[in-house]
This record gives sequence, structure tokens and C-alpha cells, in this order.
Amino acid sequence: MDTKTPEDTLTIRSTLTACGKAVAASMLVAGTLGFTSGAWAAYPDHAIRLVVGFSAGGTTDVVARILGKEIGDALGQPVVVENRPGAGSNIATEMVSRATPDGYTLYMVAVTSAINQTLYKNLRFDLVKDFAPVSLGVKVPNILVVNPEVPVKTVQELVAYAKANPGKLNFASSGSGTSIHMAGELFKQLAHIDAAHIPYKGSSPAITDLMGGQVQYMFDNMPSAWPQVVAGKLRALAVTTAERSKTAPDLPTMQESGFPSYDVSSWFGIIAPKGTPDDVVNKLNSVIQAAMAKPDVQARLADLGAVPAKTTPAEFGAFIKSEVDTWAKVVKASGATVD
Repeated sequence: MDTKTPEDTLTIRSTLTACGKAVAASMLVAGTLGFTSGAWAAYPDHAIRLVVGFSAGGTTDVVARILGKEIGDALGQPVVVENRPGAGSNIATEMVSRATPDGYTLYMVAVTSAINQTLYKNLRFDLVKDFAPVSLGVKVPNILVVNPEVPVKTVQELVAYAKANPGKLNFASSGSGTSIHMAGELFKQLAHIDAAHIPYKGSSPAITDLMGGQVQYMFDNMPSAWPQVVAGKLRALAVTTAERSKTAPDLPTMQESGFPSYDVSSWFGIIAPKGTPDDVVNKLNSVIQAAMAKPDVQARLADLGAVPAKTTPAEFGAFIKSEVDTWAKVVKASGATVD
């Protein structure tokens, strides 16, 4: 004879329902974990998009294509470089920040993005908070070059000449807010000299006017300035990185020239949207580090004056933050701003 009361029946049903939900939840979690593990273990199973915030042919694009080919060859899937120029690379950066974090959309980030973080007032992304750092790829030194008619052969002589001729020196850049511009502003701050900034629409016209004497000095990427130095059309005074360049081993550094805190380079690396799985990030990092160690890759980068860099994702993240903080001070001191 069934002696259960209505209350007993309700309790039993509630218990069974709770157990059923728990079992279902466990199965769902297990299934999800299994799917996730399997999915990322198979990564990538189709083409990867590597977005570049500048037009084809520039240093950022060239480095992206070198790294993209190496990543694609190692992972067995094509890496398609997609150029999205505009707004100092901010259009591309924002687009990638909003992309699905699945490892199939990557971004070729450069020092420009670190400068833009404080140069632009109304960015709709945060370079530190909205991305997963993958790996620093390369650094490209800048060099300080002067018109040969300027009567100086060292950085200290340039400083002395500038102080003896206040307001008479102009320095060129490839555009307001670029790393080339900010390198010049940092030099002005540290040297306490007065020189007017003359922005150009790219490095090429700036170099042309520098050779013509319309401006007196400039910090420029080594790949574009060094051939003019070799040809005797410009005089190089120093390299901006902490170590001397293998391309110009006899050229002293800015630190050796009396500015111990000066360490500036154009750099390029790969980041992904925030939330990209760690397994994917680590796999990409390993591939990039392996590529940077290959002699043929190093040779191609050396032709650009570029130096391969080795970082973990965490180290690259810390590097990006330090670059944002460093350039924020320079931007503030220069008074440069873009709406």
C-alpha cells in the first residue's frame, strides 16, 4: 500500500528534477570542454586574416607579409594580409578589436598604435585592454641624419649648434604624430633645444627636402634614410636604439652620444582580439619565434635594417603598456593632439 503523502511526492519530484539538472549541466560542461579542446587542437582549419593598418609597400606591410608567410607555412593554412589604411591605422585597429576572438583575425601592430593611444582624443578601443598580445616580431632602428651643409658631425655638436642658433633649425618628419615626429620631440625635450617641427606627407618628401636643405635634420627609419647616407647625400649622427645596428656598426647610439635614456625604435608585432584562447596565442607565438630564428628570415629582415625580437605573450603585453606610457609623456610635452 502506497503511504506517500502529497508533500512526499512533491519532495521526490523536486529531488529528481534537481539531480537531472545537475547531470545535464555536467554533461554540457564536459561536452563543451571536449569540443573546445578538440577545436583549438585543430587550429587552424582555414585561412587566417592578418590586418595591416597601412597601405601596401610600407615597412609594416612588408614585415606582415614576411611573418604571414612563415605562419602560414608552419600551420598549413594561408595567411591573407589585408590592408586597411586610414586614420593613422586606427580604422584597422578598431576593426580587429571588435573581431571574433577565435585566432582567425590577427593585427600587425606597430609603434604608431602606442602613440595614437594618447595622441587621439576619441579612440573607441584600448590597445592594452582590448587585445591579446601574441608576439613582438621585429624592431627597426631610426637614425638621426642631417643635411651635409650643417656643420656638425656628432649629436653633441648638433646640440651645441642648435643652442648657439636658437630658432634657426627645423626638423622634418613623415607626419604629425608619427613615431618619426615623436622621436624628434623626445630629442628636443632631452637636449633642451629649440627647433621647429616641419611635418610632411610621408618619409620620402621629407628626405627630399632634407637633402635640399629646406630642413636641417630628421629622425627616420633606417631602411629609407641609410641609402642616402651611403650615397653621401645625408650625414648620419647616431642610431636611436640602445644597441648599435649591424647595418651601420660604426654609427654610435644616442645613448653613447650623451642621452642615456634615449631608446627609440619602430617596432612591429602581432596581437589578437581580447578573449582569443591561450592555446591559440601560444601556438602562434611559438611559430613566430621559430620563424625569427631562421637564417633566411633574418637575412630578409636585415635588408630592412630590422632586428628580430623574442618575447612571450606576457612580455609583449608589458612592452606594449610601457610604450603607451612612454609616448604619452612625449605627446603631452609636445602638445600634439588629433580629434
